[in-house]
Formats: sequence, structure tokens, C-alpha cells
Amino acid sequence: MRLRVLVLALPLAVGVLLAGCGSGSDTTSSPSASASTTAATLGPTVPAATAVAAAVPADQLPTASGAFGEKPTITFPSSYPPPSLQRVILSEGTGPVTQSGDWLITNYLGQVWGGSVFDNSYDRGATSAFQIGVGKVVPGWDVGLVGVPVGSRVMLSLPPADGYGSKGNSSAGITGTDTLVFVVDIVDAVGAAASGQADAEVQPAPANAPQVSGDLGGPATVSVPAGTPEPTTPTVTVLAKGTGAPIQLGQVLVQYSAVTWTGEDAGSTWTTGAAAGGGPQELPVATGGPFEGLTGVPLGSRVLVQIPGQTDASTGQAQPAIAAVVDVLVQTTVTPATATSGSAAPSSAASGSVAPTS
Repeated sequence: MRLRVLVLALPLAVGVLLAGCGSGSDTTSSPSASASTTAATLGPTVPAATAVAAAVPADQLPTASGAFGEKPTITFPSSYPPPSLQRVILSEGTGPVTQSGDWLITNYLGQVWGGSVFDNSYDRGATSAFQIGVGKVVPGWDVGLVGVPVGSRVMLSLPPADGYGSKGNSSAGITGTDTLVFVVDIVDAVGAAASGQADAEVQPAPANAPQVSGDLGGPATVSVPAGTPEPTTPTVTVLAKGTGAPIQLGQVLVQYSAVTWTGEDAGSTWTTGAAAGGGPQELPVATGGPFEGLTGVPLGSRVLVQIPGQTDASTGQAQPAIAAVVDVLVQTTVTPATATSGSAAPSSAASGSVAPTS
């Protein structure tokens, strides 16, 4: 059994936006009634873009109000939308340049060209995390958000093929001919090879417990010596204390390596690699959940997580106890204090809410 199977089995709130990468569309959506130009034809089966297109004249693209971190208002021209993937850097940051496979911590607003806003993170008061460049978000994000400095505000115009394709996304009110416009603030980026702090303060090792190997700031492994007692409740033990903010209920981005109590591999985000869907993973820190003990642990820390064996409710199959070494990297979302037990933050690629797999 792999740790991520356990994680994905936990109850999470599931949203609908940015879901399902698609390709193929017939035409762009229509502009306002005052438009006099003819709609550009995208063809019956247009593949998604592999690069941002040459820029069209500025007066053929929307404008967006507000500074980085502020909820934007998008104003559309009277012309039809361009039939190509367009990117405008509204304000350029000074951080590292994003790469394929990175997890981006973002604020964003998405709106149908000339139509309604279908989602935004600003009103939720919480950032959202997405892994880009590996097919986990709509194609226009995979292409348009790579190669941009952290701290930038970016506007993307996505023809249907670079958004949801000819099927659209009915749950978000998006049709198969809609062009979508996003304003995205790139708050942070976490690379596929990220680990916890190399200078985290080492804590006394727990006695008669799973053993962890690997230098701080790099990949780690865990093993369970013969005779180690199995956990009866989920436990979290800090092995090296970081200096980041204390973890709150919500979602955190982590790297981990795990084994079962019988010595079987239970997965490692360090070794799978971004191209195979590996790299950092989001975990839910929820009241009553197996990772509740991460609450209060400083970001940047390395911890040992022990999860008791359990019986799969759907199959009745016994699942062994798990030991995992976990580096906690970034808090991606915080659960509001008014949320009920078991609810999750509104956006998570790992949980399939805002940016699920294609």
C-alpha cells in the first residue's frame, strides 16, 4: 500500500474548477454585441498549444486592474478573442523563474471572455497550489505559467483547446467554445526536488521507533527494525525543527518516503520525479485525520509519521501500519476556523479540487 492511496482515501471537499484538460474545439466564444469582426475559426480538432503564441496587439486583449495580491477586475475589448494562447506579464517579480514540474502557490481569478467570473481565490482569502507542466492543470496553465519569475502577476487568454476543449466544463458554466482569461499572482514556487531546511535543529531521536536516514536538506528514507512496536494511534515526532511558521489545519506541501511495518515500499515523492507525477504532494492536516499531529510543527521541519494499520472500509482488506519520514515545505491553504471537522481547503491539486488530473 502506498501512502498517497491512504491520503486520497481521506474525505476531502471536492471542487470543479480548472478540472479536466481538453483539446479540440470549433470556434472561439463570441464577444460583446457591439463587435463587428468575424469570429476566428479554430478548426474541428485543434491541439493544445505547446508554446505561448506571438503577442497580438494590446487592444485585442483584456486589461486587468489592481496590483499583485489584489483582486483584479478584467475589462474586455469589443473584438473577438484571439484564437491562440496569449500571455501578458502585468507586473514582473524578482523571484526564481518557474519550471515545469514546480508547484506554484498562487492567487488567481478566472473569467469567461466577455462573460462571468467562474472562480477566484481572492474572495476565499487563501492561496491555491498547483503543479504545472505535467498535465495536472489545463494546458494553457501548463504552458503559460512556465518560465515566469515568482512574484509576477500574469494574464493568460486561453482558447478552448488550451482550456477545457470542446466539452467545456458545465459545472463551472464553461462551454466548449468559450475563451477563458485568467489573472494569476505567482506567490511562490516549490521545485520537484525540494526538501526541508538543511539547517533545521536536530531533535533527540525517539527510542524503539522507525529509523530515518538521509541528510537534512535532501532525500530521506525510513526503515522499521524488527521488533519495533506498531503504533495504535497516528503519531508525529519532530526529528529536526525548522524555523518556518507553525502549521495550521488545512493543506501542506511535503516530500515523503514511507514503508509498511512489514518492510514493503509505500512510496516516495523524492524518487518518483515530477515527470511521473512525483515531487512534492499536498497532505490534509485535519482534525481527527492521520496528520493532525503536524499542527504547530514549524515549516521546514523533518518529522516521523507513524500510522496504525487499518481495514479498508470498501474491500475489508487489512492494511499494514506505515512509517513515513516527511519534510514539510509550504502551507498551501488554511482551513477557516468556522469549517466543520473533516472539511478541506477549497483548492488542491492532490485532492482533485481546483486542479485535478487531466
